[in-house]
Amino acid sequence: MDPCEVVVAVDLGGTRMKCGLVAADGAVLHRETRPTPRAASDERGGGRVVLEALLETVVELSQKATADGHRVRAIGVVVPGVIDAEHGTVGAENLEWVATPVLAELKAAISDDVPIVLAHDVRAGGYAELRQGALAGTTNSMFLPLGTGIAAAMIVDGSLVSGDGYAGELGHSKFIYGDAAELCACGQWGCLETVASAAALARRYAARTGRTVDGAREVMELLAAGDPDAAQVWQDALAALIDALVLYTTLVAPTRIAIGGGLVGAGETLLQPLREGVHARITFQREPEIVAAVLGEEAGMLGAAQMAWDRVAAEEEEHSA
Repeated sequence: MDPCEVVVAVDLGGTRMKCGLVAADGAVLHRETRPTPRAASDERGGGRVVLEALLETVVELSQKATADGHRVRAIGVVVPGVIDAEHGTVGAENLEWVATPVLAELKAAISDDVPIVLAHDVRAGGYAELRQGALAGTTNSMFLPLGTGIAAAMIVDGSLVSGDGYAGELGHSKFIYGDAAELCACGQWGCLETVASAAALARRYAARTGRTVDGAREVMELLAAGDPDAAQVWQDALAALIDALVLYTTLVAPTRIAIGGGLVGAGETLLQPLREGVHARITFQREPEIVAAVLGEEAGMLGAAQMAWDRVAAEEEEHSA
């Protein structure tokens, strides 16, 4: 492999880190997946074990790039949770991070003066879908991954909306009311995430039947086999998702919505009811095209790389001005 300039890109998930060394033309010169340690195993609290694993990964990938003869131009790291863009801190319940100074820790771990970009994993995935995936060519669109949790990457008038790190938490909007509302991890009752995430499907099926299942995958298998309880859990999820898509369409008028995450593996079993439900509900609104995202599990990592290369370009432009 010929030496070239690369960025280090890491997408930190609750169970795995997707990593890569990515050239300026988007070519992934090296990719690997590492386990994310469980925050609960850290006796020191605060998810320190997760942070240390992230720092170790970034350092080792930088060292590998150098050993392979590449020049590291920037580092892009994307994480779940709420990112305070001004201070570079992250709050993520599943990682046991509370105002954790992730950006400062990354800068301290990297001795070289290399630019570091810290961003939200879903916004990074949406950015990758916008640049080279299912949202290419759009100026008003949304990337909505349905996985363990739910968040949205919003493209409005051609720009990715970050809200200073707080925007896009569609999964924590209230769509379930009354006795059907469940307590969400965020502390609110009736969030979209409590009924329509992959984790919710498995949990709600188990609560309904008393039978533990192997995640959303098994619920979908039971649905295909005609299980009535799986069908009810699925219909509840679809109804909440349609409510969310209609609300978003009314407020922001996307021309295309790309559904990603683990649940998009259901294909038309998911997409067609969403299309039909949104079509039946809208009146004056512009109807969005609802499609499957195309970049899969690498979307966040690719978005992290693109954001890092954007930082390189911006700094080069600033220096040449």
